[in-house]
Amino acid sequence: MTSPEKPSLHHALAQERAYHDTCRAALSAMVDGAQEHVVTGEDVSASGADAEVLGYQLRSKAKALRELPEGPLFFGRLDFDSGEHEHAGQRYHVGRLRITEHPAAPPLVVDWRAPVSRAFYQASARDPRGVRVRRRFGWAPGSLGDSVDLTGLEDEHLEEGRAHGEAGAGIQAEAEAGALGAMRGASRILVDEIERPRVGPMRDIAATIQPEQDDLVRGDLATSVCVQGAPGTGKTAVGLHRAAYLLYTYPQRIRRGGLLILGPNPTFLSYISAVLPALGETGVRQSTVAGEIGRHPVKAADGERAGVVKHDARMAEVLRRALYARVRVAAEGAGDNGLAVPDGSYRWRVPGDELARIVAGVRSEEPPYAVGRERVRTRIVRRLQREAERRAGPPTQAWVRKISGARVVSAYVDAVWPRVLPEEVVAELLTDPAALTAAADGVLDTDEQKAILWARPPRSYKSARWSAADLVLLDEVAGLIEHPEGYGHLVIDEAQDLSPMECRAIARRAAFGSMTVLGDLAQGTTPWAARDWAELLGHLGKPEAVVVPLTTGFRVPGAVVELTNRLLARLDVRVPAARSLRRDGEVRIRPTGPVERAGRVGDVVEETVCAVRDALGYEGSVGVIAAESDVARVREALGAAGIETAGPDELGARVTVLGAGAAKGLEYDHVVAVEPAAIVEAEAEAAQGEGMGAGARGLRRLYVVMTRAVSRLDVVHARPLPFD
Repeated sequence: MTSPEKPSLHHALAQERAYHDTCRAALSAMVDGAQEHVVTGEDVSASGADAEVLGYQLRSKAKALRELPEGPLFFGRLDFDSGEHEHAGQRYHVGRLRITEHPAAPPLVVDWRAPVSRAFYQASARDPRGVRVRRRFGWAPGSLGDSVDLTGLEDEHLEEGRAHGEAGAGIQAEAEAGALGAMRGASRILVDEIERPRVGPMRDIAATIQPEQDDLVRGDLATSVCVQGAPGTGKTAVGLHRAAYLLYTYPQRIRRGGLLILGPNPTFLSYISAVLPALGETGVRQSTVAGEIGRHPVKAADGERAGVVKHDARMAEVLRRALYARVRVAAEGAGDNGLAVPDGSYRWRVPGDELARIVAGVRSEEPPYAVGRERVRTRIVRRLQREAERRAGPPTQAWVRKISGARVVSAYVDAVWPRVLPEEVVAELLTDPAALTAAADGVLDTDEQKAILWARPPRSYKSARWSAADLVLLDEVAGLIEHPEGYGHLVIDEAQDLSPMECRAIARRAAFGSMTVLGDLAQGTTPWAARDWAELLGHLGKPEAVVVPLTTGFRVPGAVVELTNRLLARLDVRVPAARSLRRDGEVRIRPTGPVERAGRVGDVVEETVCAVRDALGYEGSVGVIAAESDVARVREALGAAGIETAGPDELGARVTVLGAGAAKGLEYDHVVAVEPAAIVEAEAEAAQGEGMGAGARGLRRLYVVMTRAVSRLDVVHARPLPFD
């Protein structure tokens, strides 16, 4: 289709609203039709397996369409020129889902992940990619997709070398809409969408993806990539949109292996939970590392020293030794007589030295422990089978099964390669000093061994109270016994906080898949936080992954970035300084009295209440973030002042009060950071002696807190600021 003559802006809006009504009707027909196909598919004539697969596919499609969140059906349009290319003279509306009136008919809306849609994100006046006009649509905030909510449109005439054309329906183009607008053709709609106030769960960014983000989103499935993303650069959104792109582009391969989103905690998963459904992808597994490896509930807590040792990569060797120490080359009592296997009135014999060679040979191959057990059995039976062939010709399969299951063979295998549970191995290691010393010799020093021994050993592994770090150890042993099922692709967010042992747990689940690793070294706050991506990627089993820095912030405004970059210089990590393409934002430093009068908590809380009252004069969410020990009194003071508050798990609240440890990954339009010195000290006390340096973790925690602000930041303090 070719573009019509330029109509009036109001007439253009009327046309687009009518087109949206047509798309809405077509989508309703698609939903109804998908359900009808489920019904008719139940009567299809096919094999049982084929019918089951077809039924699953039809039901899945119908379920996905029914569960689509309501919202605008398109956010952009591409009008191509009449040049010599595949899409010459065509017009495409771009949205979150492909919509068509009939499977064989041209789409009314093309999916944002389709190859043709890439021009929407990559075309520019310098490189139009065949696009004559790129149109963006402005929708009323919170629109559920009613056509009257289409309030504006904006055209960019790329073939004329102009990045911006005309705007309408109250959306006025500006010669300069901030640095972001300058970069992307002064698109007021784009800027407004990026800067829209943040309340509730995370939104998708399909309408605002930038070229460098698009390059990462559309990477090949076989390629693992690590995104070092400064605050506000959209790394989490990039990871989620990459997941949606891979599901769209490689459906069969992803379906075979599965796709897993790993986040740092359940609150974060709740925050991002709406993104993939909004992009048309439902049923994707989203979990935490603890959720993936949690064989038991966490009922114990380690001291920090014990936790650091248990999460250290050296524990993998200690556990491997402890497990394979159970293998015996010769069974006790077998002696030199070997093995005698009854077969009717005859006894087949395997000499003791030959049995020892079989066990030693399997042990040297280092197979998974459970595989090794069966390999020993199989080689003993094969040895007997060869002897039987020489005596009476090839035996039957029934004979092979009988010999394999013979009691004496099973008893021998159990003696030299016993069955074992991960709980038995770990419990013995953490309760028996002699066993730990034998397994950790030359790996852990005496103090480290003492740190991880249980102070009160349970009667048996069945009554053990496991800590979070113990679960990581259990998963390591379980992986040595039998490899877990893997995924085709994993998206791992806040990866800088993963321990080496947690990375190994993830690597086992991606042995034949790829990864998208997201994080920021400057925001590492665990005792084992990574300082270098190369080492962490090695533990993840993806040393070849390319590290791509994202330093341009679209969410965090320049005023906040300028302040936090002062803190960044003190964090002892080598990451590029962040920069913002937003020239707006506001930072207010609110001292409560002379700095020599340190610790005036009462004044700080009073000033916090004032800061929150001021923040409520603006649109958007307010996050009040303090040291854990101050959260209760801050929340109590706000309640006494008549300000209703919520905790971090209550998404959508206007005012949220939370501890600094819960802030990672979240965003608030207005952040009130309460007494930064207290936030730093709370972490510094726990970090002393753990190698990161006194206060380093506290400074990183404060960096996380301050970069949660996407519009305004208030810093309330009575004590000297750590970044002055």
